[in-house]
Amino acid sequence: MRRQAIRILGIDPGLRRTGWGVIEMSGTSLSFVGAGTVTSTDKLSLAERLVELHAGLCGVLDAQAPHEAAVEHTFVNQNPTSTLKLGQARGIALLVPASRGLTVAEYAPNLVKKTVVGAGHGDKKQIRMMVSVLLPKAKVDSDDAADALAIAITHAHHRASRVLAAAE
Repeated sequence: MRRQAIRILGIDPGLRRTGWGVIEMSGTSLSFVGAGTVTSTDKLSLAERLVELHAGLCGVLDAQAPHEAAVEHTFVNQNPTSTLKLGQARGIALLVPASRGLTVAEYAPNLVKKTVVGAGHGDKKQIRMMVSVLLPKAKVDSDDAADALAIAITHAHHRASRVLAAAE
């Protein structure tokens, strides 16, 4: 009996660039489906930029048809204004899949790095390299898309414990 493949969307939220990556998980096997970046226009108001991110992520969900989503937790910047704007973009990243009825998991940046790189303090270059090792067919156009794939991989590795916890 063949297991149903689970399609997982990883989202790396950002106001300028929100990375997205989709993988399929069949048993313990992972395969690359797609990745990219949704951008917003710097010259627009914050509200208009959030609308751009919303529309872009809606388009990704329409095209990729994921079953589950995972979003990276916000880290606190030294600049509170930047942290607040990132939080608003992250709200869009949580809202879009949840509004489509998807379960949305959240993961701390250090857990994503530890899962993919093996250490909680890997840099963007290491994450991109390990994503290419774990998903050799992946076509990644940005660090944001690579981070999003890393988030999806993290969810694939940790989803079994989440499913068991939800069942209890």
